[in-house]
Amino acid sequence: MEISATGRLEVRISAADVGKRVSIRRLSEPGAPGEKFTDTVGVLTSWDHGVLLITRRSGETVRIAESSLVAGKVVPAAPARRRGPAATYEELARAAARAWRPVESERLGEWELRAAAGFTRRANSVLPLGDPGLPLDAALVAVRRWYGERGLPAYIQTATGADGTQELLCAELERRGWVREVTAELWIGALAPVADRAEGSGVVLSRTADEAWLARYQRKGVSEVALKVLGSGPSVWFATVPGEGGVPAAIGRCVVDGRWASFAAVEVDPALRRRGLATTVLAALAGKALDEGASAAWLQVESDNAAARALYAGMGFGAHHAYHHYRAPESGDSGHPRPSGAESATGSPSGPPQNSGARPS
Repeated sequence: MEISATGRLEVRISAADVGKRVSIRRLSEPGAPGEKFTDTVGVLTSWDHGVLLITRRSGETVRIAESSLVAGKVVPAAPARRRGPAATYEELARAAARAWRPVESERLGEWELRAAAGFTRRANSVLPLGDPGLPLDAALVAVRRWYGERGLPAYIQTATGADGTQELLCAELERRGWVREVTAELWIGALAPVADRAEGSGVVLSRTADEAWLARYQRKGVSEVALKVLGSGPSVWFATVPGEGGVPAAIGRCVVDGRWASFAAVEVDPALRRRGLATTVLAALAGKALDEGASAAWLQVESDNAAARALYAGMGFGAHHAYHHYRAPESGDSGHPRPSGAESATGSPSGPPQNSGARPS
């Protein structure tokens, strides 16, 4: 925190610093005996009516009374990564979008509206990379209209926790009653160490998701639209470890796109877990991606999937940023901004944990 020449803590931020990453110390219980301090680091997304809103790396919004501030300063936009490939948020967001294409899309300024008959939020949400070309309220009206015409709820995918992510947009959506339904993280790592874990053969690689692969895929009743999304991407590979009764013991999906390889849909027969099958699938896909010239990898993992996080951390992956899906308020809600002072801390995101964590939501 900032310390003055007299040794006292100082608040060196103001409302003019909205949009910047800050570190704040505040009193947990102002005026109470044995006062305790609480530190918060994140993006200052508003400072109105004596209340500050800070969006943390995880996407959680913290409400802080100005009267409780003890010290504060602006800090660098994002901490330096200690390992793994260098990557910007925008580069990863665009790579992720290319690896999971919708069947229909339309531009709204620099926003992309995506639809795929409801198959996964990622293929049925707005990717807001830049300016929509309209004031935000008008853009949100256009978004709701576009998805309503297709019989779909309106979702916007945002990100937090890295340089160039969308904490301010998250705050504006929450002010307008949009609800954060799902939060996950995008992790990145070097590709060669994953491929080096290959042990023997037994993994079948294919360009298409056949009936056997789909029999293990957790999303049942896969439609023609879903098959189009699964097969989308610059260079798509499906991995299968054969199992009994024609149902694979494990599966996975990889998309190779320049220097990046993405892993998704890594699923293992529950009766065969903890036998290294997920590692075997990832290694086989990584080897193929290396052959095609990739050098780095990314995947998405649910925030509460401890087993998947441990697996990927052991392979050298680390979190780059968090991403979220905001759903439009019900039609009875006007969606107009609420006063910032009325905001409360955001609750934990919902959504069932997945087998591997490397799965699009």
